[in-house]
Amino acid sequence: MLVDGKIYLGTSRNPDDSLNKGEYLDLKYANRHGIVTGATGTGKTVTLQGLAESFSKAGVPVFCSDIKGDLSGIAAQGVAKDWMTARAAEIGFTEWAVDRFPVIFWDLYGENGHRVRTTIAEMGPLLLARLMDASEAQEGVLNIAFKIADEGGLALLDLKDLQSLLNYMAENAKALSSRFGLISKSSVGSLQRGLLVLEQQGAEDFFGEPALAISDLMRTTIDGRGVISVLSADKLMMNPRLYATFLLWLLSELFEELPEVGDPDKPKLVFFFDEAHLLFDDAPKVLLERVEQVVRLIRSKGVGVYFVTQNPLDVPESVLAQLGNRIQHALRAYTPREQKAVKTAADTFRPNPAFDCEQAITTLGIGEALVSTLESKGVPAMVERTLIRPPAAQVGPISDEARRQVMGASPVGGLYDKEVDRESAFEILAARAEKAKADEAAARQAEDRASERQESAGSRWSLPGFGDDDDDRQSSSRTGRSSSRRSGYQRETVIEAAMKSAARSVATSVGRAIVRGILGSLKR
Repeated sequence: MLVDGKIYLGTSRNPDDSLNKGEYLDLKYANRHGIVTGATGTGKTVTLQGLAESFSKAGVPVFCSDIKGDLSGIAAQGVAKDWMTARAAEIGFTEWAVDRFPVIFWDLYGENGHRVRTTIAEMGPLLLARLMDASEAQEGVLNIAFKIADEGGLALLDLKDLQSLLNYMAENAKALSSRFGLISKSSVGSLQRGLLVLEQQGAEDFFGEPALAISDLMRTTIDGRGVISVLSADKLMMNPRLYATFLLWLLSELFEELPEVGDPDKPKLVFFFDEAHLLFDDAPKVLLERVEQVVRLIRSKGVGVYFVTQNPLDVPESVLAQLGNRIQHALRAYTPREQKAVKTAADTFRPNPAFDCEQAITTLGIGEALVSTLESKGVPAMVERTLIRPPAAQVGPISDEARRQVMGASPVGGLYDKEVDRESAFEILAARAEKAKADEAAARQAEDRASERQESAGSRWSLPGFGDDDDDRQSSSRTGRSSSRRSGYQRETVIEAAMKSAARSVATSVGRAIVRGILGSLKR
């Protein structure tokens, strides 16, 4: 059943339940992306595990997220359970045997796998705005923040770096607005509150260094098997927005870092995006455009993206149209929306005159699916009703002890487990603030000393016996003759002062008499 250059998916059967032929996924077209859909309990996870095992055997590295912990068993030796041996015999899969596969466990929280980190700068303002559910105005402020960081040499590595930068922007909003555009303090405040929410949700563990190296997701073993990277997502799923944003960031990093390879004989990496509806729920238009762009162009980087979700309606049509390889498990059609989903799923397949595709979707059994892959020249094959092959590794979660053993033998052991906190925006801005504070204190002390000198000078001029001529005192102070004038005043005697007072009285009396005389002549 195994064919070089192809992955065996299962065996199709005719409407009379007789076996038809083997169904394969051509590795040459595996980077044309795909989708695995179906209702809960119809076998999506087992199908995903079988695909990951097959890609690994073909030497293709795989990344997948483990939502419920079930996929962790792919690292353990399988057990030949009755349903597995029965299915292998039913479809004529004589080469089937239990096996185990090379796995690296990852975890954003560092509990069930090696810690995964990225930096604020690598995340970028668009995805960060999505993660924080920011408004358009707040996203604009985020873009300004990244611009300021670039021009100011401020490395944005973790949440405290961005928090410090936002504080700086709020304190200098007026000056910065004149250059970068309006920086609303209310928008800055909303972003700061958003960062607090992210911190409470555990996103603080995700941002920092050392950042994940994409090359560590694209490893192969000495015997040529592709390493399967399994992201522990059971805890991460409690924050769906962080989960979806992280996977989209990872896709974006693959797109930006990997070189163009055209159409290779097999993918450089296969990326399974489980619970894909979380990526598209309430996503703004600009984000959907970004997803569509990445999915459309990442094929030329040798990366195949496979969305796993319950309902094909979860994926926008613009993205769905780019998914050439399709595996559709059973769907229920109890509500109008479910009926629409069944019709949509049926319409995406190349019809098979042997059966009614829309009716078949609602009657598929567990471990059975409608399969259509790309054939020669990338043309979709006619849809077939297929019994999916059983996986070879353990189905279900492994024990904590077994997980620790796998992590202990991991090729990335010790590379990501210890956090590195180098100088970044937080430290730089804190140092600048301390320097500004010290300069301000020094200036204030100098001002205080100058004020003390002025007060001291004022107290000397107000000593008793200096007379009432303030202007004369200020003039003498300016010309430097204060000492001579002060000494002259000190030599004035009591008799001289009395004579001056009498003269002023006489002058005043004479003046009054003259005025009265003039006024009296006017009356006459």
